[in-house]
Amino acid sequence: MITDAQVEFYRENGYVQVDNLYNDTEVARMRQVLAELVEGARGLETHNNIYDLEPSHTPDHPRVRRIKEPFKAHPVYRQMAEHPRLIECLEKLVSPDLVLQGGKINLKSAGIGSPVEWHQDWPFYPHTNDDLLAVGVMLDDVTEENGPLLVIPGSHKGPVYDHHIDGYFAGAMAPDAGEIDYDKAVKITGKAGSCSFHHVRLVHGSAQNMSGRDRTLLLYQVAAADAWDLRGLPSTWEEHESRVIAGKATIVPRLEPVPVRLPYPPARGQGSIYENQMAQKSRFFEFKPEAAE
Repeated sequence: MITDAQVEFYRENGYVQVDNLYNDTEVARMRQVLAELVEGARGLETHNNIYDLEPSHTPDHPRVRRIKEPFKAHPVYRQMAEHPRLIECLEKLVSPDLVLQGGKINLKSAGIGSPVEWHQDWPFYPHTNDDLLAVGVMLDDVTEENGPLLVIPGSHKGPVYDHHIDGYFAGAMAPDAGEIDYDKAVKITGKAGSCSFHHVRLVHGSAQNMSGRDRTLLLYQVAAADAWDLRGLPSTWEEHESRVIAGKATIVPRLEPVPVRLPYPPARGQGSIYENQMAQKSRFFEFKPEAAE
């Protein structure tokens, strides 16, 4: 499913794309379940443990920008996390022993899909080694116009940038951070069913969806089983073991000299990355509510 050349490209650039990993039937099933979940946001006044809502959301007109931990919200998303074609890719890119560290579905609805400021995933959850990545499953065709994932090639080999504002974690980098040339950003586009893989230290973000077409991205955060979260065990050992999607868990962490910044003090806007980034004073990506209406 993934070639040696693609694995080498990932090592050098910090990202890679594998087309047609999921077939049309599998994509249709995931989209059907998603539609049911979005309808479940009807009547909600604010965010909860499943839904992160767009600023334009109302109880009568549900607008969801994120489903949190979809593999807990419906079994189909756990099944797709263990899909043999995906596991084959992950074993070559990460490790034969794999833990589902987290996940979400980011819904960039046509004209209203919120941007995500430049950031690295690593400062949110630093581990004892950096054999972690995020899988982006395209549930819609992703084009250059509908808010694709943007990545800075090779940035996973650089420093861990400051993601704090006024001394508090904000989950975003200042637009002028470091020596990053944002003109070199690559847009990750492809047909529904294709997957991107990006390293936990890769600088990435995405602009608002200004087009008339939705862009829905299912994200799985996957770690080598011997990469241990420096913030501690997130819940119980049983929960940790339940997230093993290949191989087995271990209590022997692999320690490597990787740069680390901890996400403390916690963000003033605790919650999803959207809420964290509300503290950002200088923003790279413009946001226009109801842009396509």
